Amino acid sequence: MRDANAQRALTASALALVVACAAGASFLPPMLAETLGSLPRTALLGLALTAGALLHWVWLGMGAGRLHRSVPGWVALAFFLFPIGGVAALLLLWGCFGADAKRATPAPASGT
Repeated sequence: MRDANAQRALTASALALVVACAAGASFLPPMLAETLGSLPRTALLGLALTAGALLHWVWLGMGAGRLHRSVPGWVALAFFLFPIGGVAALLLLWGCFGADAKRATPAPASGT
């Protein structure tokens, strides 16, 4: 059950990161003029970027805690190297599922 809860937290963190990146992409040069042309659009995308980033860090910390990893370390990695650090943290924490599962499952009995 612990792995299922951690996986849900990391999945939610990944979705929040996607929302934050999509909102942040609207402030890049190809769409910047269109984004800044409308005050409500600018405010809405700014709120989506802020909420997505905050939720990403919160859920990443929850997932790290449920995997018994250092919460401040993983959140700091995601915060200071945003968004690439967030992606790296998610990939590394998801890799913990495979390593933990291999250690937790007993080896099949050989023979009859």
